[in-house]
Amino acid sequence: MPKKSNIEVRVNVNLEKALRQLKKKIEREGVVRDMKRTVYFESPTQKRRKRLVRAIKQNMLRMANQGLLKK
Repeated sequence: MPKKSNIEVRVNVNLEKALRQLKKKIEREGVVRDMKRTVYFESPTQKRRKRLVRAIKQNMLRMANQGLLKK
């Protein structure tokens, strides 16, 4: 059963700014990623590999933000 999420964005004056905020919130929530998972079949091996790659990227970003990684 897919999880339901409510994403609220307030539109004051600038509609484009509100759309950007909505896009960022949807990305953070992982809505698109979850939709893709339900549409396409992924073997357990593919799921593990994607999770590992995502974890490596997040760790690299954290290290770069902390100044531990040199470019």
